[in-house]
Amino acid sequence: MNKNLFFYVPFLVFCTLGKLFSQTYQLTGNPVNTTGWDVVPSASVNTDFIQLTADQTSQVGGIKLNTPINLKYCDKWRVEFDFRIDGNGTPAYGRGDGLAFWYLANPPASYTSGGGLGIPANATGLMVGFDIFNNTTEAQMSKVHVLYGTNNTAGSNIEFNNTPGSTYHTADLIATQPFTGATYKHVEVTGEVNPTNLNNWIIKIRIDNNLVVDQSFAPSGAAVGMTQGYFGFSASTGAASARHSIKNVKIFTDKVTILQPSVTQQVCPNPTTGLGTVNLTSLNSQFVANPSGYTFTYSVGGNPVANPANYQFNANTTVNVIIKDNSALLCDNPDGSIQLTLGNFSATNRTISACNNNGAPTAVFNLTSANVTAVTGVTKKYFKTLADLNAGINEITNPTAYVSAPGKVYVKVTTPEGCTGNAEITLVFFPLPVVQDAVLESCFIETNTATGLFNLTTANVTSDTGVTKKFYTSFDNALNGTNEIVNPIAYISSNSEVFVKVTAISNCFIIKKITLKVTPPVKSTVLKDKTICINERATLDAGPGFSEYLWSTGATTQSIQGVPAGTYWVRLKTGNCYTLQTASVKVAVNPVISSIDIKNNTATVNVLGGTAPYQFSLNGINWQDSNIFTDLPRGENKFYVKDFYNCTPSEVQITIPNLVNVITPNGDNVNDIIDYTALAYKKNLTFTVYDRYGNMKYEAGKLRNYKWDGTSSGKKLSTGTYWYTITWVENDKNNTPTTYNGWVLLKNRE
Repeated sequence: MNKNLFFYVPFLVFCTLGKLFSQTYQLTGNPVNTTGWDVVPSASVNTDFIQLTADQTSQVGGIKLNTPINLKYCDKWRVEFDFRIDGNGTPAYGRGDGLAFWYLANPPASYTSGGGLGIPANATGLMVGFDIFNNTTEAQMSKVHVLYGTNNTAGSNIEFNNTPGSTYHTADLIATQPFTGATYKHVEVTGEVNPTNLNNWIIKIRIDNNLVVDQSFAPSGAAVGMTQGYFGFSASTGAASARHSIKNVKIFTDKVTILQPSVTQQVCPNPTTGLGTVNLTSLNSQFVANPSGYTFTYSVGGNPVANPANYQFNANTTVNVIIKDNSALLCDNPDGSIQLTLGNFSATNRTISACNNNGAPTAVFNLTSANVTAVTGVTKKYFKTLADLNAGINEITNPTAYVSAPGKVYVKVTTPEGCTGNAEITLVFFPLPVVQDAVLESCFIETNTATGLFNLTTANVTSDTGVTKKFYTSFDNALNGTNEIVNPIAYISSNSEVFVKVTAISNCFIIKKITLKVTPPVKSTVLKDKTICINERATLDAGPGFSEYLWSTGATTQSIQGVPAGTYWVRLKTGNCYTLQTASVKVAVNPVISSIDIKNNTATVNVLGGTAPYQFSLNGINWQDSNIFTDLPRGENKFYVKDFYNCTPSEVQITIPNLVNVITPNGDNVNDIIDYTALAYKKNLTFTVYDRYGNMKYEAGKLRNYKWDGTSSGKKLSTGTYWYTITWVENDKNNTPTTYNGWVLLKNRE
């Protein structure tokens, strides 16, 4: 084997420092899965282990991978397995002979029994024997033999092979690490290129983590230059016997994983020399994600590329790439290649999109965002027409902010080598949200019926999903994104308009109007306050046209009947809105007769309170609009009055006194005095006499027994006409004041 040992078949990563990166092949499971392996009798699967031989004499058995492994590019590999050697042995020789792990150039055609540990005669490769029988002394032992060469000793027994630099034999480990027993022993075998001699391998073997072999081996014989072989195990018995078993076999080896095996690079030739120039190292990232962790070497036709950063070629060329893991944990990968071609550069047609916000006829396009080529270092020039591009005129000078309607522009791309290519850039608008103006209606707010509470987010402006909506009080605010309505789900407004900015995932937006309508209170035009007479009941009717009625009494009918005086409310539903309306039922205030003025036999009835117009009556049956009654009889008279509400009338009974128009106080006892003692039963009765100038001449109250004899202050008054007034208060519940005015002719004898 040489320095560049590695597999050509893809395997998982391995790590010789104890961390498991991958396992290429294994013999594990219960029962053991032997897919990919050849089982050679008398070897057989026994539950979770492979029994290579039974505890019988003259047994041989083996198991090997059925495909070869190429180690040309591998610097490290590792094999782990567990082995157990048990059984009773034979009386004469005890247990024998042992088992071997190997990597052989050719698949074994036959296996050797006895001390050969199953290894075929003249086998070539790396062989590791775990020997339990000393063929010289015929005693039990526990030794490890290593051979990196050809097993050509007598009896094919590597115990006796001592090729200088290619073999190693441990001391007898039977006292410290006996190979026989009922317990499995864990073995790790690692191979690593010797950095001081790249043709040699450093082989390390650990048994139960105890290092028993750490030796550099030089290949000998046919093993020199060997790059391909078969991993396997074998065991044998001779005159002695033992059961040889292995399990948990894992072979770790893998090469660097690459992203792709081949990279194509088209290079424009230098117009002067015809040579294409490429920096091969710039393509490393197309093979691995982190090129700094690897070493790349390049060759063409087996010849190394001396200056890969500036490689020149004049024809289509294949460059072979070998990728080495700098950490030396993975085998090199030789499978990469770079296909270099000379040819004209071409750019790719692209389509770019921009926002024509709010349905504008144009949008601002960044032409440089059109990825027309992946080549770095190119220059680009943009033109409105292909004719302009070809003529090199009218170049677009603001390609990062090009204002245009949908259409096409053209770009000329020039590589650092001077190759050019043209591409067409199609300009399209991002789809705008599908939106429309909307109307939102809200019921009035009772405390301010000109306003309503609106949830702006419920406005049916769009059915598109994935959009965002923001609300503003004016179009300009929406356009500029200023003064956003911060609480759109509880927006109080009168009849007005707001604006919604609907933005798509593309960040394009369109603005629409939401008309806000406040539904005003709809009141009943029928429902009125009622005035009733005392002890009466009323009917309140809200009228038709409402979808729901709810009265303060709990009734849900259009009207309520038989309600007494009081204040009532009704909640009326129109559409989705409710209006609360109140109505009062009041008891009518009856009018009262405040006073009655009597002149001769004419009475004028004066009224307070109630509601005009009034009606008057002397008998409660026949009514008149006038408050003046004439030709009244002397004596008791009743007066009735009622108002607009026609309730029980108020009544007053008064007395029309006898009229005395002439007195002659001459002592003849005929008309000597005016006497109103008949009215003495009236309250506050007063009789007052005035001359024609309105001067009071006499007042007769209770003390003067309501009489006048034509004197004033004890003196006789002169003959003439005098006026008098009689006032009293009727003995009714209203204490109606009554006034009687009259005149009298006084004739005194001179």
